[in-house]
Amino acid sequence: MRKVLFPLALIVLVASIATAQMGGGPDVTAESIVETDAVHAGREFRAILEVTVPEGWKVNAHEPLEAFLIPTEFRADPPEGITFVGAVYPEPHEFSLIGDDDIMLVLDGTFHIGLVFEVADDVEPGPITIDGELHYQACDDRQCWMPTSLDVPISTEVVADDVTLTPQAEERFASVDFDAADAPVSDDDVPDDDVVDEDEEWRALADQFEVTGRNSGYIRSAAFIEWLDEVEAGTASVSLNRFAGMSLWLVAFLTLIGGLALNLTPCVLPLIPINIAIIGAGARAKSKSRGFVLGMSYGLAIAAVYGLLGVAASVAGTAFGTLNASPWFNFTIAAIFVLLALAMFDIFTIDFSRFQSNLNIKQKEGGSLGLAFFMGGIAALLAGACVGPVVISVVLFAQDLYNTGQPAGLLLPFLLGLGMALPWPFAGAGMSFLPKPGAWMNKVKYAFGIFIFLFAAYYAYEGAALFNDQYLVDHEQVQASVEEMDEHGWVTSLSDGLAQALEEDRPVFIDFWATWCKNCLAMNRSTFVDPDVLERMEDYVKIKYQAQHLDRSPAKDVLEYFGVGGLGLPVYVIIEPK
Repeated sequence: MRKVLFPLALIVLVASIATAQMGGGPDVTAESIVETDAVHAGREFRAILEVTVPEGWKVNAHEPLEAFLIPTEFRADPPEGITFVGAVYPEPHEFSLIGDDDIMLVLDGTFHIGLVFEVADDVEPGPITIDGELHYQACDDRQCWMPTSLDVPISTEVVADDVTLTPQAEERFASVDFDAADAPVSDDDVPDDDVVDEDEEWRALADQFEVTGRNSGYIRSAAFIEWLDEVEAGTASVSLNRFAGMSLWLVAFLTLIGGLALNLTPCVLPLIPINIAIIGAGARAKSKSRGFVLGMSYGLAIAAVYGLLGVAASVAGTAFGTLNASPWFNFTIAAIFVLLALAMFDIFTIDFSRFQSNLNIKQKEGGSLGLAFFMGGIAALLAGACVGPVVISVVLFAQDLYNTGQPAGLLLPFLLGLGMALPWPFAGAGMSFLPKPGAWMNKVKYAFGIFIFLFAAYYAYEGAALFNDQYLVDHEQVQASVEEMDEHGWVTSLSDGLAQALEEDRPVFIDFWATWCKNCLAMNRSTFVDPDVLERMEDYVKIKYQAQHLDRSPAKDVLEYFGVGGLGLPVYVIIEPK
């Protein structure tokens, strides 16, 4: 079978970070341009927003045909003395998704949004910055992504009336009909599906509570009541992640054993004597103890490199926010795992070890600890065809654990490397207890491939569930189902609900929802109206918190405060007064 050198490890790390930076959607960009190089007090000034949508993508028009679609609009938070007068949006064109006859109005390519501001008479000369935000929802010809916001500040300078202003970007401004400018969006104009509790008092109130339970997803009535019982009994886990209930000690033990088993694969076991000779251990060492230390140095380097790789990938991946809530991220990970599993079955080869021969390192008689450690690190980075897929899989698994509230997951790549390092000190001392190479080694490699396939199936299932929950839903139905919950005693203000709970010394149940969340609708229509559930929750202050945009404040801040940031919806948190 044809072998292909495919540097997938590097591609996976870069793709993971790139996907995170994208937040799961197309890289829409926006730049603000003021019509003149400065502005005068007591007068209006104009600016444009130059928006670029990547090829193959569209954003909804400012006035979409369907009420549940997210309009493209600019929102401004100007400083004192500056007024946002209005905006003018370009003419959209018609567009339909594949397999759907419904017409959508969209914008694509590069287009301009005209903006008009007014400067008060008493504004002193000097630089000014207007905090702006472009709110949009992007679609390609098959699906639409979650609503997204892009920060676009507008900077200029107020100068004295006798200073002459110089025009800028005249051709671009000529393309905008500023006479058709609409009034800016105010808080009262924001659609119901975009309303969130923006009262910052919630944080001071929340500090007087402690979290006693977390859960997520669709939960049937019986299981929901059982969870409430466990929370009140103090037996429910407050660590919410997609691997909840899995013993981390067991995972750590299996990872360590898995690392040890990697030495039994056909691209590692036959090379152990060669690598021992390269570092001056074994028969070349001056003593068994010297060989033991050299082998230990080599093995610790493997563990250190894998440990650092896991920390770097996990921390970098979470620095950008809500990856796990994106079905596309889960599909990407599933696809990567499929490729890694195929590599274990020799469909193609992931092998960087050929680069090791180019290092041209001179040996030192009796071996060198520095050389042994260096070569161990190189061996870890240039993982062989059998080792690379497993290492990458563990790194991705560790990243997911860390993202979903298990910081100890960062240790898994290190434990994998530690397991792989265990035989090296003994091999360096000349002790041979590993089995001889043979055809059985391929069975070990194939077993790893099966496990990686199982992980691929898991992430594919998660992606399909998130896709169904986020995209196959009627936003208006979800909104209506929430409004119907008023009769069952739910409140929509986080601050009001927390204040009520403190005053009455009652526990609080918070349901985080959004109009794009299909499982939120299912919970409202089934579990939350079940008579047994209603009776069981009588002692709780029940809050419906709309977390429409997981990637921006205030929803992002609230979710992170309660320890459920980076997760899909619905998410539930139970808190009690301290």
